Amino acid sequence: MVDMFPPPAQARVPVRGGGSFPVHRIYCVGRNFADHAREMGAAAPASKTDRGTPVFFMKPADAIVCGDADVPYPPATDELHHEVELVVALDRDAPAGRLDPADAPALIAAYGVGLDLTRRDLQAAAKAKGLPWDIAKGFDHSAPISELVPAAEVGPLGARDLQLYVNGELRQHGSLGDLIWDVPEILHELSTLYALKAGDLVFMGTPAGVGPLHPGDVFRASLDGVATLQGRITGGV
Repeated sequence: MVDMFPPPAQARVPVRGGGSFPVHRIYCVGRNFADHAREMGAAAPASKTDRGTPVFFMKPADAIVCGDADVPYPPATDELHHEVELVVALDRDAPAGRLDPADAPALIAAYGVGLDLTRRDLQAAAKAKGLPWDIAKGFDHSAPISELVPAAEVGPLGARDLQLYVNGELRQHGSLGDLIWDVPEILHELSTLYALKAGDLVFMGTPAGVGPLHPGDVFRASLDGVATLQGRITGGV
């Protein structure tokens, strides 16, 4: 069968040390830091036994912006917001059925740091009407990401810090030790809903301090001792 048109190139993320990571899907976790849940007006769990279930949404694979490239300000919004996040990259398929959290680390190829860019005004309007808010999250260029660092080089994540500076000012700072659901728990929960595959990226949620980005702003995101991402918001598509 002849294709109707040339297929687009697959989205890929550079890997430190060489090679690239072909992206299958991008899963994102909402409200995974209690301080961010509270700043968004949501209830935050008082303990691990009171946390309910995670909130998930997705972005298109080709929403990634790699390295230190410019990020165009998206259309249809006056409130583009930053959300700095740990990114987890999988290089193995999950076994059929529910993934045991103890088996989850074997799927992890690498880590990075990324931004879950959000059209906050569109999200707020959709929430007010009880509607889905895909258009607020899954738009073009909405997932800037650093190079990926092999998990073997990173070692245990522990309580490493996430930070985001905008124009030299610290906007967000949080510890991975404050995640409501840690990485193995999130991979387990995702496996109950989707067939996890090699090539999947998981954006793990953001700490408090989300706020606006404007054309001309320069950002620098970091995952303590692992990876950095920097870029500039340009004036439009």
